[in-house]
Amino acid sequence: MSALPGSFEGTAVTGLDSSPVEPAAPDLPLLTEQHEAEARELMARYPQARSALLPMLHLVQSVQGYVSPEGVGFCARLLGLTKAEVGAVATFYTMYKRHPTGRHLVSVCTNTLCAVLGGQRIYDAVSADLGVGHDQTAADGSVTLEHAECLAACDYAPVVTVDYEFYDQQDVDSARELVAALRRGEKPPPTRGAPLTDFRGVSRQLAGLSQFTDAAAAQAAVDGPSAGAPTLIGVRLAAERGEQAPAMDAGGRPDTDAGTPAPEAPSSGGTGAERAGDATVAAAGNPAEKSGAEQVHTDAPEPAGRQPAERGHEGTDTPPTGTTGGTNSSVEREV
Repeated sequence: MSALPGSFEGTAVTGLDSSPVEPAAPDLPLLTEQHEAEARELMARYPQARSALLPMLHLVQSVQGYVSPEGVGFCARLLGLTKAEVGAVATFYTMYKRHPTGRHLVSVCTNTLCAVLGGQRIYDAVSADLGVGHDQTAADGSVTLEHAECLAACDYAPVVTVDYEFYDQQDVDSARELVAALRRGEKPPPTRGAPLTDFRGVSRQLAGLSQFTDAAAAQAAVDGPSAGAPTLIGVRLAAERGEQAPAMDAGGRPDTDAGTPAPEAPSSGGTGAERAGDATVAAAGNPAEKSGAEQVHTDAPEPAGRQPAERGHEGTDTPPTGTTGGTNSSVEREV
């Protein structure tokens, strides 16, 4: 159940939808023998067939535009699961839609950084233009609109995605024009990622099956831009300054035989854990790293009120068996 049953805004916040699944439309595409063969191909990729449920749900969406009651039964039958088990998964993840979607899915990030930089204003403007709210579809069937909690692109905020392709650093005017173009049947190129297709096409891609009918289109998707200046600024600055990460050995530790040797740790005797802690502190490359290494060193004093079990016999998270005193004694818990 969502926090606000039947509320689109409540669904946006909780990710759970308590509204009923709509009856299938008369023109809903059927799941055919070809789709069953593709589903079995997906099942064969996993040691346990039921592990294919997620891609199979994307397959259903690629055909019907959402996870329909028929689609739930389709997956349940092939995987030997109950409809309740399939439905529990389909209603848990927000990428599985419970209502027919438009030709394109427009997601507007309204999480912290995007909201501060105008994400909510973008959402409100697009919502007004379309005449719909969260998880609703425009009357012409062109666009389904949704809030997005986070699109993992804070360095490009505010961000809008169309069918999960990125349109970075948007403002109200650019986002409104983007949606208007989609409604005209156009497919503006994303800032990053593959050329735009549509929601059903990208659902097929998410299922692990190619949505492209020819090699050229598939190659164009692979060759699409994948990173922009904000993502690469750290690499650029490192190159300008002649900086590089230290070489690592097979165990993920700095390789003292490659390049500049790491500073030697003073010998402290003691246990192997203590010597390892000394070495980590000595190898710290800046004050922040050194401070962190010192805090987790075995010699570091334990903060007041904490005695973790991993520090040995001085503390434990498990009361000794046979303790009879105190309000949390094992005897009282058993009773």
